[in-house]
Amino acid sequence: MNPVCSLFRTSIGKKFIMAITGAALIAFVTGHLVGNLEIFASPGTINGYAHFLQSLGPVLWIERLILLACAILHVWVATQLTIENYQARPEKYDINHTIRATLSSRTMRWTGAIVGAFIAYHLAQFTVGFAVARDFKAALPGYVMQSDFHLLGIPVVARDLAVADVYSMVFLGFSHPAVSLFYVIAVGLLSFHLAHGAESMFQTLGWKSGPWAGLLKKAVVLYCVLYFLGNLAIPGAILTGLARPAHGTYAAQRIEAAVPSAAVTQR
Repeated sequence: MNPVCSLFRTSIGKKFIMAITGAALIAFVTGHLVGNLEIFASPGTINGYAHFLQSLGPVLWIERLILLACAILHVWVATQLTIENYQARPEKYDINHTIRATLSSRTMRWTGAIVGAFIAYHLAQFTVGFAVARDFKAALPGYVMQSDFHLLGIPVVARDLAVADVYSMVFLGFSHPAVSLFYVIAVGLLSFHLAHGAESMFQTLGWKSGPWAGLLKKAVVLYCVLYFLGNLAIPGAILTGLARPAHGTYAAQRIEAAVPSAAVTQR
């Protein structure tokens, strides 16, 4: 039998696929958070970073296709494993044997489905929406880089270059309480999903050995807490006014027009 096909036919193989695709998705959401946290720096930082990613062209699309394939495989294999578990045990036990199972492990299918819906919405609002929505396309004037943007010490976006104003897009997007609330709930569920998923990933890959099991579990919990707090900080700071858009940006102009007395921090 073809080794690749065998991965899709055995439970162990399917769990291995779940682990590999899960690792890729965890790496993506972690990098995504790090990029988003640049909203607390100068506008040129996140705008330069976003422009650099867009300038990758085919490389960026290859990455997107790989991540899409990972997400589809992850969901498909998870569905297959759920069906197999149900078929192996179609009738519920008379006694509840889930005492040792964590709440996150017992709600993986539901949190996963909700997170999937959130990702679709998030992409529609901040990726597709930024390119085609009338409000952003017609109103966002763009942003002129005030200095070179460096990545790992290498200048990748030149000063005076006109780039998309992702900084203003993020500020205006999270200035809506309903959007921010939905975002916080979704990343909370994603963090909850990762609490069990990451630990299961290490176990499937054989890294959750006896001596390291306790430490690994604590590390996973710490990662999930930090991931949630990092994502919470962005809409939280914008809604509470702790973070104000830089003077002169389109976001600052919109907020000043809506609330004339709003104070805008000079950067």
